[in-house]
Amino acid sequence: MLMIPQEEWQSLHEKLDRLIEIVEKTQIGSPGKDWFESDEVREILGISPKTWQNYRDQRLIPFSQIGRKIYVSRADLDAFLRSHRIGTRK
Repeated sequence: MLMIPQEEWQSLHEKLDRLIEIVEKTQIGSPGKDWFESDEVREILGISPKTWQNYRDQRLIPFSQIGRKIYVSRADLDAFLRSHRIGTRK
């Protein structure tokens, strides 16, 4: 059995909570999620609504539209990100 002071335990617990929050924010959606709505896509890409509209107008990322709702598949978003990847310098 290991005993640590209460303050250190609390500090460790807070750091773990922050780490979990960071990991959740950096993941592209939840693991089982296959489709993203427009606001999620914009957040993932870090783009404005106008830029997202331009991407759709130029058909840069395939999307589906049902009524006014727009959806992008995980596979299409991953492909777009891979196609814009900048490699390391040699």
